[in-house]
Amino acid sequence: GAPSSQEALGGITREQMALVSVKNHYHGSLNPYAQYREEVTLEQVLQSRPVVGPLTVLMCSPLGDGAAAALIVSEEFARNKGLKGPKVDASVLVSGRADDRSMAPSSRRAAMQAYEMAGIGPEDIDFAEVHDAVAPAEISIYEDLRFCAPGEGPKLVEDRVTWLGGRLPVNTSGGLLSRGHPIGATGLGQIAEVVWQLQGKGGKRQVENCKVGLTQNGGGHIGFDAAAMAVHIFSV
Repeated sequence: GAPSSQEALGGITREQMALVSVKNHYHGSLNPYAQYREEVTLEQVLQSRPVVGPLTVLMCSPLGDGAAAALIVSEEFARNKGLKGPKVDASVLVSGRADDRSMAPSSRRAAMQAYEMAGIGPEDIDFAEVHDAVAPAEISIYEDLRFCAPGEGPKLVEDRVTWLGGRLPVNTSGGLLSRGHPIGATGLGQIAEVVWQLQGKGGKRQVENCKVGLTQNGGGHIGFDAAAMAVHIFSV
């Protein structure tokens, strides 16, 4: 039969899901471009309006208007014009598969290809922007990106590893949960945050001494997988 919501969420508890929302709303409170710029407590997240299964409204990303743009040039052009900016070390797009559940999730496959393309491993990533359309998705993505071993994703947020000031801050923009989810602009919004961070323009949410950033963004659904998944790695 169909898996229960708890099985589909990999056994992640409601409190762990809520903690992702608390973290990302804290980060979003420091981002002048965020749709929601107020911190929330664990209790507020857990007691907010139910949406489906264990998810409450504060565990789900809002839709909203937004825009983002990126200017991509060759190294030669940048050198000739005296431009300085992060390098694109990897750009990977993969498709999901519904007919083969034995395959790794699209986010994991895209990440592995991106690490190989960039010539680095997950341990080299200083911070990341990921597709937290719902709070538990961020925890699953930790594991897909190999930021931790399978089953250890919840510990990263509980131990504040993925908070600002932690070893591997995730969604310093506030993520989709707080910065917002303007659909077509969401992926470029992630890239804008990574570029600003690598340029030292993160303001109150600046990640100290960051050199390598990653973005992960997906769209559509095929079964439990994304129809399309993109992972990018940038460095200075």
